[in-house]
Amino acid sequence: MQPSPQQHDDTLEHFAAHGAAPLPPADASGHLDHDGARIWYATYRAQSGEGPDQDTNAGTGTGTPVILLHGGLGHSGNWGYQVPALVAAGHRVIVIDSRGHGRSTRDARPYSYELMASDVLAVMDTLRIDKAALVGWSDGACVSLVLASRQPERVAGVFFFGCNMDPGGTKPFVMTDVIERCFSRHSKDYASLSATPHDFDNFVAAVSEMMRTQPNYTADDLARIAVPVAIVQSEHDEFIKPEHADYLARSIPGAQLIGLPGVSHFAPLQRPAQFNRAVLDFLRRIGG
Repeated sequence: MQPSPQQHDDTLEHFAAHGAAPLPPADASGHLDHDGARIWYATYRAQSGEGPDQDTNAGTGTGTPVILLHGGLGHSGNWGYQVPALVAAGHRVIVIDSRGHGRSTRDARPYSYELMASDVLAVMDTLRIDKAALVGWSDGACVSLVLASRQPERVAGVFFFGCNMDPGGTKPFVMTDVIERCFSRHSKDYASLSATPHDFDNFVAAVSEMMRTQPNYTADDLARIAVPVAIVQSEHDEFIKPEHADYLARSIPGAQLIGLPGVSHFAPLQRPAQFNRAVLDFLRRIGG
């Protein structure tokens, strides 16, 4: 049985055994071919009667479209507790498997956040979404802010959770039981979803190299970001230095710093209701 969004899974024992809550039935899903990869996406609406080819920016006619971008080594199914809450609040929700993750493929090029940001833009173009709010978790947060810096006219705001924008923002890696459980779940999900199910070790190595060396934004780069941003830092984040989150919030014009008490890098799974409240508060703040 899946825990409800009100329950806690702080140790990720439930996630390791069962994964997140299943995603609800999609309004539309599929792959698009973009720049050497096949990118999987799904869309969810609060209102029936609109086909996937309709030129609309909302699920019920009022909410800003929201694109959820998962963390490194994960996939869109990790957002199972967030999609229903956002749909219930009136948003059209889009999830995307980053290239090489989940159901998406990749070519032989090294991973880069810029390349993955271009994939998100391609999905937006395919779905005829002019502008969306981006909710990014870990690597997905980097992708979100890279896209916002390059195409601000397409981004209503960025909820930037649990990531760094230069290599100096990360803590030395220490394996914990919680991280091990998450990694175990990622391994199982990769084997069941990927077009290359036996390539997990190479996949981890390639993603880890990107994380080690990217992104590399300077304070001047951050100062040029011109969309609403929330920098969201968990109290017990295993990977990101709290002072780095403070630095990002100071460096990005108008950015809001949000702390999530009692949780770690895996807050969307550990305490979904708390995480969802923070997301919905941000969306209301930016007019969504």
